[in-house]
Amino acid sequence: MKSKIDNSFLKLKSYCEAENYKGWDPYDGMNSKVFQALPFKHWDLARLAWIQGFKRSPINFRKLLLVPKEHNAKGVALFLLGYCKLYQLAQSGCEDFGTKEALLNKVKEVTSLLLSLRSKGYSGSCWGYNFDWQARRLFLFEKHTPTVVATCFSVEALLESYEITKDNSVLKETLSAADFVTQDLSRTQHDKGIIFSYSIKDGNNTVINASLLGAKILSYAYKYTKNQEHANLAKQAIIAACDLQEADGSWVYGLLAVQSWKDSFHTGFNLDAIETYQQNTGDFTFQSYIKKGTDYYLEHFFEANGMPKYYHNQTYPIDIHCPAQVIVTLSKLNVFKDNEDLLTQVLDWTVANMQHKKGYFYYQLKKGMSSKISYMRWSNAFMFNAMAHFLLETKPTIHGG
Repeated sequence: MKSKIDNSFLKLKSYCEAENYKGWDPYDGMNSKVFQALPFKHWDLARLAWIQGFKRSPINFRKLLLVPKEHNAKGVALFLLGYCKLYQLAQSGCEDFGTKEALLNKVKEVTSLLLSLRSKGYSGSCWGYNFDWQARRLFLFEKHTPTVVATCFSVEALLESYEITKDNSVLKETLSAADFVTQDLSRTQHDKGIIFSYSIKDGNNTVINASLLGAKILSYAYKYTKNQEHANLAKQAIIAACDLQEADGSWVYGLLAVQSWKDSFHTGFNLDAIETYQQNTGDFTFQSYIKKGTDYYLEHFFEANGMPKYYHNQTYPIDIHCPAQVIVTLSKLNVFKDNEDLLTQVLDWTVANMQHKKGYFYYQLKKGMSSKISYMRWSNAFMFNAMAHFLLETKPTIHGG
């Protein structure tokens, strides 16, 4: 008999495959054909209001306002990571979620899709989002403007794919992302380290997790090429981020006054990136920062019943990224088994409270009207990857493999 988690995941998998990994996103409002026909699209405040209206509304107006369902590179990368985990599960003898052959075909198919979504015209492989995005009044990201975040998720997924397929063309295309980081992103000096910018745009060089994701990309490049310059640069970004960690183990999101919040999933990104650097370079000098950060993460962002919190000091909104990322992060840190009871509670709570009977997951639960819209990247891809990690961590013990 399949468990609740198995059935939940199979419903999610069927839903995402039926949609061909295309969907809507919290930030895709400017893809509206109606908005693009209006003169307001040239005004930053109107763009901001339009995007925020779509993002905050519990009612989905996308079909009415002609927003198409599309592939999002980060979402596709998360699906690829998930399929790589399912393939590893099949290799260990558990074919509950697909045979080795079927999952290998999925890995190849989604790898090809992800490579086709690269942004063109930069120093190396890089990825952005499939929509224009107004970041406060600071700047307009035009669609496919590459970011270090989308690029990092894509790099990790493609390298996992390479480890399965041994396709050297995939390895070569993926490793060129290091050139994107070193040549197209700006760097800001911080004490004895550096902070990488979020993207190629000026004015977004204050986000701690983004800088760490730049370091993560370079550490992967070092793992395969042994280019010492990449390891050195990555270490400088780790040094800056660890310097910015507070005494209790927490991190604020960024250095601007408007970025001073502390949240669950970006904490998870930070810990994952520092640990990935350590694993890829063999430099374990940052272990004490990981330990402090992990203790803070687990103590401040999850209730006793498994309910995940967004912020360290308030419960709502409950965002689907939070339960998803903790599973992935603790798996990366090799402390999944130590925290399996908590992670099982978190996942059980999430399935019971945030999954629709059709299989997709909700975006956010709020005190008032919650947003139960199906978002392919933000909700479903994150949960697909997280649940695949969970199954890989827990299934071999069930099957004796």
